[in-house]
Order: sequence, then structure tokens, then C-alpha cells
Amino acid sequence: MAVSNFFKKAVKKYNSMSLILRIVIGLVVGVILALLVPGASWIGIFGDLFVGALKALAPILVFVLVLSALAQGRSRLDSRFGLVIWLYLLTTFLAALAAVTASFLFPIKIVLADAAQSETIPQGIGEVLKNLLMNCIANPVKSLTEANYIGILFWAVMLGFAMKRMASDSTKVVFSNIADGVSQCVRWIINMAPFGIMGLVFTNVSTNGLSIFTQYGQLLLLLVGTMLFVAFVIDPFVAFLTIHRNPYPLVWRCLKNSGLTAFFTRSSAANIPINMRTCERLGLDEDFYSVSIPLGSTINMDGAAVTIAIMTLACAHTMNIAVDFPSALILSLLAALGACGASGVAGGSLLLIPMACSMFGISNDVAMQVVGVGFIIGVVQDSVETALNSSGDVEFTAIAEYRQWEKDGKDLPYFLGGKKQLDI
Repeated sequence: MAVSNFFKKAVKKYNSMSLILRIVIGLVVGVILALLVPGASWIGIFGDLFVGALKALAPILVFVLVLSALAQGRSRLDSRFGLVIWLYLLTTFLAALAAVTASFLFPIKIVLADAAQSETIPQGIGEVLKNLLMNCIANPVKSLTEANYIGILFWAVMLGFAMKRMASDSTKVVFSNIADGVSQCVRWIINMAPFGIMGLVFTNVSTNGLSIFTQYGQLLLLLVGTMLFVAFVIDPFVAFLTIHRNPYPLVWRCLKNSGLTAFFTRSSAANIPINMRTCERLGLDEDFYSVSIPLGSTINMDGAAVTIAIMTLACAHTMNIAVDFPSALILSLLAALGACGASGVAGGSLLLIPMACSMFGISNDVAMQVVGVGFIIGVVQDSVETALNSSGDVEFTAIAEYRQWEKDGKDLPYFLGGKKQLDI
């Protein structure tokens, strides 16, 4: 009985603490354990279980939420969707442009590593766009099992509109209940995030240590610095132009609640449930964010655009290839479009580097060596890239929603100068 009471009190105390505080504690514990007992590899299993569980449920969550929202007839593809898509695409292009500018200001040459191997490398932007369209019409069951979010979204929208017209009210209620049940499962998993973060941090620190910062340090610094510039300057500036209010309180909340977990999971797919939970706490319309968040994980690719542009120009500088401004502008557009086709693929942004290099006449063999360098620094680069991409999904979903609130005369959240109180 005493043990049972102690366990209940411990669980109650755990649940009463802020999730962010618990994550920070898990992070610190993970670092300490990695330094004290680096050989205890079983600790890393907690991270694998956490990411694996989120990845397993995320496709089902997106499918049932989108399908249920459309079938119920509550969701309207109104001006919010047009605005959020515009914000996603605009900031991805501006991120690529910032990366090109940074590469001109701080040109870097790299020591090329051994060629990386890959089975499928896109040969041009046409192939990227073709793959994007083919993913739309992929087998829906296969899309769910392989976490192909383009296909999941496409078939969820199709079935949702079909059920809106054909399904009975009782069937719609069943799907609504299923969506609620999956959402509750996701909340339970997210509640265990501190243990998952502890395992992920333990694995990274015990495996890589600090050596990653000494290899290709300048290139890594340029990549991370540009991504931080996008996160703290470009994205907030675009947000300010949209809602004409100080966006930084919202930016901070998105980075804290979404970017932090995305940094350690290094998976946009795994972070979709966390982003949806963040949108819920921001008071957003579930019918809206259940579509815009998975859509953002596909086309809001600021970090990927930065990676493609900087790595490509680093290769060009190494090969002593002169790049003029018109070519750099085309590269920005190519990087932005290519980044949109890189979503949901591990190392997807790196695999598009050969395509971008081809516009400067760089051979595929040399370009693949740059990809190899990318995988070496990917421990840090991919973490920051995912954090930027994922937090931006929530940020611009919220911006589009809050702008609509202003038009409708609703109170904005207190952190944007309104009166509405939110628990975030």
C-alpha cells in the first residue's frame, strides 16, 4: 500500500510540473549519464521508443483528423489556407536567398569526404516535382505505412469530402471518436517526452561528444548561423508584416514548445503531434491546423533550403567556380522548390545537393562527396534544420489564424497585445 501511494504521489507530482521544465531536466540528466556511464547503451532505448511511437502514430493522427474535420463539414478552405501556404513558400524562398547571401559574404571551401552512397538521387527539378505529384496518388495504405504525408493528405482530403456528401451522421461520429482516441494516445506519448529526450541526448553525447564542432567547423557555423538568422530575423519580420504586431513572444513560444523537441527528435514527422498539441494550446481552430501542420511539414522547408544553397555554393567555391548574381538568384529558387520536395525523407535536403550542383556543371561524383560532408555534420545541422522547419509550421499557422481573428473582431492572445488568456 505504501509503495502504491508513493507511486501515485510521484505520478501526480510529475504531471503537475511544466512539460518544458520536465524536458529540460531530462536533457540535463541525459548529458550527465552520457558523461558518467557512456557505455550504458540501454539508456538510449528511451529515445528510440519515444521517436518510434510518435512516428508510428503521426500518420494515423493526420489521416483521421483531416478526414474527420472535412467529413463533419466544419472545415472551410478559407483565406487562412491561402495565407499560410503563401507564408510557407515565401519564407522558404527568403531562407534560400539569405543562405546565398551568407555564402557570398563568407565564402567557405571544404575538404571533401568520401563519396556518399544513395539509391535515388533526383536529377533535376522536374524529377523532384514529378516525385511530389506521384506521392500524391500513391497507394493510401502504403502512404500510411511509409509516412508519405503528401499521399496521406491527398487521400484524407478526398475521402473527407466524399464522406461529407455520402456518409451517415453515425459514421461521421465514429470517425470523430477515432480521431479523439488517437489524439489522446498522442497526448500520453508526449507526456513521456522527458524520458525520450533523455535517451536521445544520451545517445548523441555518448556517441559524438564535442568532436563534431571541430570538424568542418566553419561550414557548420555558417549553416547554423544562417538558420538562426532566418528563425529570429526573417520569419519574425514576415510575421510582423502580416499582423503588424510584435511577433517575438509567439516566436519564442513556438521554439520552446515545438523547436526544442524537434531539435532532439530530428524528425518533422515525429513532431507533427507535438505541433498539433502546441496549436491547441495556442487556441487555434483544430479544423485548420489539422491540415496546415502536416502541409507545413511538406512545403515549409526553410532549413532545407538553407542547407541546399550553402552546401552547393561551398562546393562551387571549393571548385573555384565563379557564381554571378543571376545564377545565385536561380539557385535560391531552385533550392526553395527542391526543399519542398525533400520533406519526410531522412537526409532529404542533402540528397538534393547534386541536383543544385548540376546547374554549375559540377559532376555527380564531386557533389556526392559534399553530401558525405553533410552527413558528417548532420548531427547538428539536421537538428537545427528540423527545429527551424517544425517551429515555423506552428508560427505561420498561428499567424494566419490570428490575422483572421483580427478581421472577425476577436480578441488576440495576451502575448500579442490582446486580452485572450492562453495556457502556453
